[in-house]
Amino acid sequence: MLDVACGTGRHVRYFLSRGHSVTGVDRYNAGVVDLLGRDDFELIETDLEDGRPWAPGAARFAAVVVTNYLHRPILPEIIASVADDGVLVYETFAVGNERHGRPSNPAFLLQPGELLDVIDGKLDPIAFEHGEVQAPRPAAVQRICAVGKGYSAARRLDGMA
Repeated sequence: MLDVACGTGRHVRYFLSRGHSVTGVDRYNAGVVDLLGRDDFELIETDLEDGRPWAPGAARFAAVVVTNYLHRPILPEIIASVADDGVLVYETFAVGNERHGRPSNPAFLLQPGELLDVIDGKLDPIAFEHGEVQAPRPAAVQRICAVGKGYSAARRLDGMA
């Protein structure tokens, strides 16, 4: 699985604890330094916003997770990193969040339906939400779970979606 902007490694640690190999991408490793050297963990240390080529390259993953992070120029690469039978889980702040504090800059807030537009024709949406949450703190968010075009109906029925 790929954790984009992995930060302190909350999702990295969860998936490792479930026996999955994980690749984390972020600009520094301070939050996951204790995981370095594990055979089932790779850290790609890079600035996702400096305009260099997408650090994971052409690698494709069974699961791609992004939370509380938005840099629109790399959205196509994030989507392309989902394997044909893979899953994307993406959640970040949306317009309306300026009422709750940071982030309030429109550059970091998704427009209504924006994640649906980004995956259109590339991935199939399984679930989508745009609205307000109260926990862990009040925020306006947008969430999507989407699967690759090769994601089998049988796998969906097995509760894997």
